Amino acid sequence: MANKPRQWDIFCFAALKTQNMPLLGGVMFSWRDRAMNIREATKSDWENIWPIFSEIVSAGETYAYDPATTKEQAEKIWLETPRKVYVFEEDGEIFGTYYLKTNQAGPGNHVCNCGYMVSSAARGKGLATSMCEHSQQIAIDLGYLAMQFNFVASSNEGAVRLWDKLGFETVGRLPKAFNHPNLGYVDALVMYKWLAKTEQVPATDRQKCHSN
Repeated sequence: MANKPRQWDIFCFAALKTQNMPLLGGVMFSWRDRAMNIREATKSDWENIWPIFSEIVSAGETYAYDPATTKEQAEKIWLETPRKVYVFEEDGEIFGTYYLKTNQAGPGNHVCNCGYMVSSAARGKGLATSMCEHSQQIAIDLGYLAMQFNFVASSNEGAVRLWDKLGFETVGRLPKAFNHPNLGYVDALVMYKWLAKTEQVPATDRQKCHSN
């Protein structure tokens, strides 16, 4: 006998249908299911990450990377340099990825930085939300106290709205710092979220950021 659908999944399916949201790969997900599809990346994943990276960076609309970045250069930037890299995978196909790294050295090493990319085939389905929520928990587990996005193009309105919804504050604005290929010079935003539950954290907890 087939398993009955869980009440949570029925609710999520109804909500998605009400919002007219497409379902990833024709499969229904709850947020809880999605978290289970995020795993740490391996070197062998690069062949599937590269098309996502290339598509986004070559467009030149969101990341301050050279649109002509080569596959080898991109692998070092995205897969080798960061402290952690994760992918969102479904049925063996990678639809999204994010990195996590320490934002600054020394006295600033309690703050991390993350970057997220979603395949054009899976945008608008909540993957960025899932990955950002996942990254915040990973950051806390690693001992970071805050997360900072250093250079968010103000023209990337969807991302700005999402980060704001997830609790990030715009703490700085760099006038005309991002050269958008269609809009010209637009402002870049610095967005920040304090992750720790208290303001005062023992130094031993801050040191965890470099212990793993």
